[in-house]
Amino acid sequence: MKLSDLLELTLLGAIWGMSFLFMRTATPEFGAIALVEARTAIAALFLLPLVLLRKQLSGLKQNWWPILIVGLVNTAIPFCLFSYATVALGAGLGSILNATAPMFGAVVAYVWLKDQLSKWAIFGLVTGFIGVGIISVARSGLTGELSLLPLLAALTATFCYGLAASYTKRKLVGVNTLAIATGSQIFAALALLPLAIVTWPDVPPSNEAWWQVIILGIACTAIAYIMYFRLISNVGAAKAITVAYLVPVFGVLWGILFLDEILTPGMLAGAALILLGVGLTTGLIKARKRRYA
Repeated sequence: MKLSDLLELTLLGAIWGMSFLFMRTATPEFGAIALVEARTAIAALFLLPLVLLRKQLSGLKQNWWPILIVGLVNTAIPFCLFSYATVALGAGLGSILNATAPMFGAVVAYVWLKDQLSKWAIFGLVTGFIGVGIISVARSGLTGELSLLPLLAALTATFCYGLAASYTKRKLVGVNTLAIATGSQIFAALALLPLAIVTWPDVPPSNEAWWQVIILGIACTAIAYIMYFRLISNVGAAKAITVAYLVPVFGVLWGILFLDEILTPGMLAGAALILLGVGLTTGLIKARKRRYA
């Protein structure tokens, strides 16, 4: 991997980690649905001119139905769930749980696409979910209560990401990634619009909250998608997906620096098990095989 690609990968991890910081601070003023409506609409408005300039609008039109499904399963639903969960769990813990997405992706691919799971991958799944359990217990020890509903919301969101990955592989192979990214944001914004109108806050959000949503839409969604797909093109999907390791690092860092969040040894142990589980499940960490003469 070239230095420029490594720097871009690190920057992407920092940007996606920052999204949990902004969800944590802006959601209380907007509400989860209104926040995601504004975020996806801003991202769509930013990406649409690029689609037109690169003449990819036809790909969006021809594949509008599967792109709509991706918009719901990969954007609208998980974004709302994470916005809700992050308020209760914190930016750092939310970003750690986000790392379980590749694990769910492997499970869905095994069931739906008949992809193989090695013994080490199965061990990685068990390890990762033990990590989730340790985090939930550690969190309950810190707050005095088990945040079960936000925890389930975050895990449902990452399951949606895993489901969307297999659906995209099944239905959108060969479709331009920029068209998929743009269309998914457009359809997510359209789908959430009625609910956003009903749940729009009575008290107008502050200017600071609006700036955070603008950054969420442009930097953490639109630009981040472009960077991620470019990394896939430059270094391959296997290396690009290692950003899953960087997002929790930066999510925890931003939470500690800007929100004074506390990370206990139990949470760190759970996070380590989740990342180990992700590495084993996705094959990024492989057991060494001894060769005998």
